[in-house]
Amino acid sequence: MTQHIAPATPPSRPARRVTVVPQGPVLIEGPVEIVREDGTVVRSDRFTVAVCTCRRSRNQPWCDTSHRPHRRCGAAPSDDGGTP
Repeated sequence: MTQHIAPATPPSRPARRVTVVPQGPVLIEGPVEIVREDGTVVRSDRFTVAVCTCRRSRNQPWCDTSHRPHRRCGAAPSDDGGTP
């Protein structure tokens, strides 16, 4: 495996930290601007932004936790692998 190391970033433009969450969103330290496929730009000024990678979010490109398994409210998890 080859590792590419980018040159140091100038002090006027600090690096942003990006964290990939397994089976979840990509977390980016904000503020963030995202350019969509159609060219429109969406912006978030939040401290940390969750960007959807599962494409289930109804609030694209932001994560709305749709990737999480859904359980009925008050239902206890079963011990038999999920069979009712």
